Amino acid sequence: MSLTVAVQMDPLDQINIAGDSTFALMLSAQARGHALFHYAAEDLNYRDGRVWAQAHPVTVRRITGDHFTFADPVRLDLGAQTDVVLMRQDPPFDLGYITATHLLERIAHETLVVNDPASVRNAPEKVFVLDYPHFMPPTLVTRSLAEARAFLHEHGEIVVKPLHGNGGKAIFKVGREGENLSALIEVFNQTWREPHMLQAFLPAVARGDKRIVLVDGAVAGAINRLPGEGEFRSNLAVGGSAAKTELTGREREICAALGPELKNRGLLFVGIDVIGGEWLTEINVTSPTGIVAIERFDGTDVAGLILDAIETKVASR
Repeated sequence: MSLTVAVQMDPLDQINIAGDSTFALMLSAQARGHALFHYAAEDLNYRDGRVWAQAHPVTVRRITGDHFTFADPVRLDLGAQTDVVLMRQDPPFDLGYITATHLLERIAHETLVVNDPASVRNAPEKVFVLDYPHFMPPTLVTRSLAEARAFLHEHGEIVVKPLHGNGGKAIFKVGREGENLSALIEVFNQTWREPHMLQAFLPAVARGDKRIVLVDGAVAGAINRLPGEGEFRSNLAVGGSAAKTELTGREREICAALGPELKNRGLLFVGIDVIGGEWLTEINVTSPTGIVAIERFDGTDVAGLILDAIETKVASR
C-alpha cells in the first residue's frame, strides 16, 4: 500500500538529521514506497470548504548537508490528495499552532492526521498531565508571587517553567532562600499572559529524566536523558545526553494508565517524561522526539512501529 504523506514541519534545512524524529519517520516512509510532501504550518490555506498547502514533493537521504531534494511546489489538497498528514512542527504552542489544528481538524474526516489535531489542541503537554496528579510531583499553576512564595516555603527547592514551553527552554531552579523568585515571576508575568508551572525540585533528576515513547497507546521504547555538566535540565536540546534504560514498575503503571486514553484521543505518537522512575512531569503530544536514540540503544525501530500503526489506521478508514 503506497500512501501520500504530507509532513507539516519546520524548515528541512534547519534540522539535525542525526537525531531528528521527523526525519527518521520520513526516511522510513520513503523506504516503504510512500510519496512525501513537505510544507510549513504557515503554508496552510482554506477556501470553499477545502484546506490546501503549497507543498514540495521531497526525497530524503541520510547525508549530512545534502539530506533532501525538493521538486517544484504544488497546490496539495490535504483532504482529497493525501492519505496522511504528519503534524510535526515544533512549538511554541501559540495561536499559530492552535489555528493550524483548527484547519487540519476540517480534513480529519478525509485524511488521517497524526496526531489528531483536536486532541493536540486540547492536550498541551503541561496541561494534559494535570489529569494524572497522583503520578506527578507537587505542582502549582499560578501567576501569583504570594502563591509561589508559599509553595517554595513548603517544598524548599522548586522549578519554575513556562506552561507552554518546550525543549527545556526557560526552566529555572529556585533555591531555599528564593532570592530571585520575585524577579523571576515578574519576568514570567511580563512575558506570558497565561499562568506558569511550579514544581517541587526532584534531586533524582541528576540520575536522569526518562523519555518513554508510546505508539497508539503501547510502550515502544525509552531512553534516559542525563543532565550535562553544571545543568539540572536533561533535555537533549540543552546539552543532555542519552543512555540505555529499562522501565520501572511504577513507569509501567503510568504507561498502563495513560495508554488507553492516548489511543482513544488519536494521539498515536506520544513521549512522556518521568523523573526518578516514578514522577510524571509531561505528556508530549505536539512534536515528540527520542525515537532515533531509542533505536540506537536497543535496536527498536520505533519509526517503523509508528508507520505500521498509521498504515493500519488508513486501511481501516
